[in-house]
Amino acid sequence: MVRLTRIYTRTGDKGKTSLGDGARVDKHALRVEAYGTVDEANAVLGLARLHAEAGEHAILARIQNDLFDLGADLCTPPAGDEQPGTRLRVVQSQVDRLEAEIDAANAKLAPLESFILPAGTPLAAHLHHARTVVRRAERLITALAGREPVNPVAVAYVNRLSDLLFVLARAANAGGAADVLWTPGANR
Repeated sequence: MVRLTRIYTRTGDKGKTSLGDGARVDKHALRVEAYGTVDEANAVLGLARLHAEAGEHAILARIQNDLFDLGADLCTPPAGDEQPGTRLRVVQSQVDRLEAEIDAANAKLAPLESFILPAGTPLAAHLHHARTVVRRAERLITALAGREPVNPVAVAYVNRLSDLLFVLARAANAGGAADVLWTPGANR
């Protein structure tokens, strides 16, 4: 367990931060940008939870915890000789759980007949916001993976998570009945 006795350390005052393996990098490094964006998504999910009912609240609470796992995974670059279980990494069972939750929630929704706008209930709007932040995190993580080692399961996790948030947003809009549909060219 992490124990924080002091919040400020002054070690980042010159634009550097420490990764989980102790390496010092620029605060604007792609790896830091990736896990910082995961943190941003987590904060948006905290807002969504303010509007969630018990079942949704439990799913979002699990996801928020997973996002801390993902941040820990991303902040510690995989080592070539790393033994399984020596570092906190996102694992396939977390991706599998997201897929099961997507399937369960989507089974209750009417098929899409149009693209939908990120709107509706307060919960749906926050979930759509979180989805877009997760998509940005995914773009950053895949860019990072093109340059440095990244746990491939982390990429799969954020990809599935954005899908789940989309389905949960539709569910929050009266099972999709209150989705706000896009009308192409409506304001020409």
